[in-house]
Amino acid sequence: MKAPRVTLEQWRTLQAVVDHGGFAQAAEALHRSQSSVSYTVARMQEQLGVPLLEIAGRKAVLTEAGAALLRRSRNLLKEASQLEELAWNMDQGWEAEVQLVVDAAYPTQRLAGALKAFMPQSKGCRVQLREEVLSGVEECLHDGTADLAISGINIAGYLPHQLDDIEFVAVAHPEHPLHRLGRTLTHNDLQSHLQVVIRDSGRRQPRDAGWLGAEQRWTVTNLNTASQLVTQGLGFAWFPEHAIAEQLTRGSLKALPLVQGGRRAANMFLFANKDKPLGPATRILADLIIEHSQR
Repeated sequence: MKAPRVTLEQWRTLQAVVDHGGFAQAAEALHRSQSSVSYTVARMQEQLGVPLLEIAGRKAVLTEAGAALLRRSRNLLKEASQLEELAWNMDQGWEAEVQLVVDAAYPTQRLAGALKAFMPQSKGCRVQLREEVLSGVEECLHDGTADLAISGINIAGYLPHQLDDIEFVAVAHPEHPLHRLGRTLTHNDLQSHLQVVIRDSGRRQPRDAGWLGAEQRWTVTNLNTASQLVTQGLGFAWFPEHAIAEQLTRGSLKALPLVQGGRRAANMFLFANKDKPLGPATRILADLIIEHSQR
C-alpha cells in the first residue's frame, strides 16, 4: 500500500478554510500566516491532482470533488483523534479490550442493558463476548481467556458475586402426549419420553445437569436448537423461562404440570480473572452487570 501523500494537517487546514469562510479567517484560527494556509491548500491540490477550491467572487468555495473529499476527511480526522485518545487511555491503564464469557442461559436482555450502559463509558475499549454452557465458562476462567465470566456454577477458587437467579421451567408442545394425560405428572411419567438437553461446552470435565431420568435423550449444542425441537413436538425440556417467554405466550410451548420440579431457580454468579488485576474498564463493566442483573 502506498503511503498517503496528503497529511492529516493538510486536511485539517482545508477544513479550516471551509469552516471559517476563507484563507484569512483560517489562518487566524490556526495561528498561521495566510500565505502558509494558501500554500498548504495549493500543494494539496497539486498532490491530489484534483481542484478542491475555486474562487467565486471574493470567496473560495469547494468544487464538487472537494466537497466529497472534505466529507471523507472529516471522518478521517475524527478517527485519528479517537486513536490518539485510545492510546492515551491505554497509557493511563485503560484496557483496549475486555473478554466477557457468559453462560448461554443468562438473560440476553440483562446483558444488553449492561453493555448499552457501558458503551458511552468505554473510551474505545472493545468487548469480546462469548457464550458457553456449564463448565465451558469455568474453563475460560482457568485458561485466562475471560476477564469476566457469568456462570451458574460456583467455581472453586474464585470469589463470586451472586447475581439474581433465573427460572427454569419444564415444557413441551401443548399436543405432546404428556399434556394429553390431563393430570399432574410425576418423574415416572417423564421416563418413557424423549428429553432434549443442552450439551456442556467444556472439554475437560463436561457435566450433566438437571433431571436426567429419561430413557431417551437428544443432546444439542445450543438453546435455540433445543427450543425449536421441543416447539415442534420433539420431546420435553427444561428451559430458562426468559428464553421461551414468546413461545409460552403464543402457546407453542406449555409448562408441564409436574407435582414437583416443574420450576426451579438457578443461581448465577459473576467472576473475575484472579490472575491479573482488573483494569478500570473491566471494573466499570462488572459494576454495570451487577446493576443490570435484576429480574
